Amino acid sequence: MLPLVLGLLIFFLVHLAPTQVDLRRGLVERFGLVGYKVIFSALSLVGLVLIIVGYGKMQVMVGKNPEIWTPPIWARHLTFLFMLPAMVLLVAAYVPSRIRTATKHPMLAAIKFWAAGHLLANGDLASILLFGSFLAYAVYDRISVKRREAVQPPAPVAAATSWWNDALVVVLGLALYGFMLTVGHARLIGVPLLPGWY
Repeated sequence: MLPLVLGLLIFFLVHLAPTQVDLRRGLVERFGLVGYKVIFSALSLVGLVLIIVGYGKMQVMVGKNPEIWTPPIWARHLTFLFMLPAMVLLVAAYVPSRIRTATKHPMLAAIKFWAAGHLLANGDLASILLFGSFLAYAVYDRISVKRREAVQPPAPVAAATSWWNDALVVVLGLALYGFMLTVGHARLIGVPLLPGWY
């Protein structure tokens, strides 16, 4: 459990820094913008590796990952449903569209759907720690963004108005969803979602 918890602490402590305006400004002044980004990225990578290693170990070590609750069968189907908007919003975070403009922070919304859906389908301790932490962070960061924008509104960004961009976001999101559902989740995560596709 220690690598997972340590990884989560490192990853989220690093990601909490940008939510504190004065702290971020002080770090940038001390290390420079490039130095700040390098340190941020390096520590984030260390945290992410520890999370992946720690979560994987807890899944295979007998007695180290107790089942806190047993998810009902319908929870898995609900997770599949939650992942549809999660994949579309994930794409919207990188493709200019009215979807991105309307949701304002599609990446945080995608994390919320992803984490909440996986919390529903997994009742073991490792999953609760992992997905619960990401959900809590996404909720906190969204509140933090609203507070920062209230003090200093972001500069207006030209938004794409063509419906082609929205269609592209939806099509790419659905394609990503289909890939993860059929082969992606099995090959990348090691857990097949559909029988016969692994």
